[in-house]
Amino acid sequence: MPGPSRKIVDVLEGKTVTPPPIWLMRQAGRYLPEYRETRAKAGSFLDLCYSPDYAVEVTLQPIRRYGFDAAILFSDILVIPDALKRNVRFVQGEGPQMDPIDVAGIEKLNAEGVLSHLAPVLETVRRLRRELPEETTLLGFCGAPWTVATYMIAGHGTPDQAPARLFAYRNPDLFLRLLDFLADVSAEYLIAQIDAGADAVQIFDSWAGVLGEREFKAYAVRPVARMIRTVRAARPGAKIIAFAKGAGMNLRSYRQDTDANAIGLDWSVPLSFAAELQKDGPIQGNLDPMRVVAGGQPLEEGIDAILQALGNGPLIFNLGHGITPEADPAHVSDLVHRVRGHKP
Repeated sequence: MPGPSRKIVDVLEGKTVTPPPIWLMRQAGRYLPEYRETRAKAGSFLDLCYSPDYAVEVTLQPIRRYGFDAAILFSDILVIPDALKRNVRFVQGEGPQMDPIDVAGIEKLNAEGVLSHLAPVLETVRRLRRELPEETTLLGFCGAPWTVATYMIAGHGTPDQAPARLFAYRNPDLFLRLLDFLADVSAEYLIAQIDAGADAVQIFDSWAGVLGEREFKAYAVRPVARMIRTVRAARPGAKIIAFAKGAGMNLRSYRQDTDANAIGLDWSVPLSFAAELQKDGPIQGNLDPMRVVAGGQPLEEGIDAILQALGNGPLIFNLGHGITPEADPAHVSDLVHRVRGHKP
């Protein structure tokens, strides 16, 4: 007898589910007191990512508290450069840092040992699938090649990713080689997550919004399409969400050009445009995280506008980016309750 259906998988197959299923980017995070407690025990942030005991615990915390329709693996997009021996570290108050890569470094990159370095993360995925409720979708993820490359070239986050953009203009062929390399390594990582039990995976292109039209096609679309082709060649039924934050009008053909099952939308995407994009398939998003911080009427109005515009088609309700540490956990309860009370 078949078990309960996983609603997010249903939406990724193109079905409309009412009320729409919900999960939140960074749902396991600093806004939760139980996360902060576990984080303090774990030591460094990377220790938390690489400890299956702790990573499973923080992944499950928001599921226990809110009953979200998906759990997303607790990890970070920068485990890939860490596995490539770029000396990744997270500095309190300064964010992620690593040894910046140059022309010689790119030419020496070697994928050997990447998956063995990431074995603890894959063990976390296996344990999660065993421990999660049957109806809860398990999402794996990785960073998109462009976004990961921006950190690798600068050695840290920057407001406009100028170091990577400049490097790409000065070294166009080598930069494309770097993106292809990251696409291939990341695709193998996603295949391994699917094999470990992930029902679907998300590709985060958090810095896609700084790219012009031509660069978006070359640096955001082409590598993600390459990844999705590689994953689907190995696992034909793979369900993939692609999230290009800030991509604006470039989203018009993003689904078709990458072949993603669903596209994630940030909060700046107009709901009228989102409704157009939804005619071509499932979408995910796109509540402003600041509405969750504000709570009350701003939160209710934001939820209702999305449900009114997009609730009658294939929708995964989410934020337009990650939940912030200032969010009140009670406001998240209000959010879940209001989405689940939606009637068409």
